[in-house]
Amino acid sequence: MRKLIVAGAMLSLLSACGTSSGVFGRNRPDEFAVSRAAPLVVPPDFALVPPAPGAPRPQEADSSTQALQAMFGGQAPRSAVEGAAVTQAGANRAQVGIRANAGDPQTNVVDKGSVTRDIIAAPEGDGANAKVATPQ
Repeated sequence: MRKLIVAGAMLSLLSACGTSSGVFGRNRPDEFAVSRAAPLVVPPDFALVPPAPGAPRPQEADSSTQALQAMFGGQAPRSAVEGAAVTQAGANRAQVGIRANAGDPQTNVVDKGSVTRDIIAAPEGDGANAKVATPQ
């Protein structure tokens, strides 16, 4: 009985070395022969412009600046409506260092009320401590 088990194991091990016509031995299509590759051609409008003497090299620019330029373009000119709105809002009367003076105690601010102060002072999170209790 023992010899029969050993012979069966040897037979199964040797059968793994052969080829089979089952699932593993079937003919598969060649994925590279399915479609023909187009030939490489130079586009008709391909024209390289030589660099101007003394001009900055494009590779020397900051990579983050290049990424922003590629995503958003450069500074877009303001439309007439936007320019009029900014002018009417007082862009030409703005103080130069106003952002530095925003935290100054002498700066006049508008009182928004106690509800706004409570919302701003509320702790972060979704717990019961984060909810503002309104007086009844």
